[in-house]
Amino acid sequence: MKTPFALAFTLFVSVALPAMAQNGKPDPEGFIRDWLVLAPFPIDNSGTDEIDKKQFNDEAQPSAKDGGKQKIGDKELTWKKTAAKEFYVDFKALHPDQSERVVGWAVAYVVVEDEKSGLTLKMNSNDEGKAYLNGKELVKFTETRSLEKDAEDSAENVTLKKGVNVLVLKVINEENNWQGSVRFLDKAGKPVTDLKIETKP
Repeated sequence: MKTPFALAFTLFVSVALPAMAQNGKPDPEGFIRDWLVLAPFPIDNSGTDEIDKKQFNDEAQPSAKDGGKQKIGDKELTWKKTAAKEFYVDFKALHPDQSERVVGWAVAYVVVEDEKSGLTLKMNSNDEGKAYLNGKELVKFTETRSLEKDAEDSAENVTLKKGVNVLVLKVINEENNWQGSVRFLDKAGKPVTDLKIETKP
């Protein structure tokens, strides 16, 4: 039988450590794990049709903050701070009761002390996905697919300006899993890990 101390330690490991693992930096492979997530919003058409629609006006560069409200059509959703346990955002785990024929967004504020140029942004999604940086669409995928770590879509010659950069990941799910990931690689193809990732403007 476990002692009260053992039970408390087990609870700490299972609950506290996953949160502690997100330290405001990318993981060793460069994947961003600290996000503000907005979801789910139902879609009427196929993901291929919906991925190019802006469901709200400032989708490309929203003023996201934890607990902030976002009006989309006649619905109001709430931005929620999320620490991903894997290399991807698991939207379905966050919203298991409404995870098909839906769209979700994840925002991260990427802070750099000096401008970083010549980077590659790598985006992956299940299903359709899109990534914006500072209001500009950089990469898009318009079909259904499963999430494979090494099957990312790329935008090359990307620049992170000095200071705060607004990164937006948009992912549509038609059925089954609902996931998305983003990371940056340097000119040598190595993960960029010396970034500060914040979840407040």
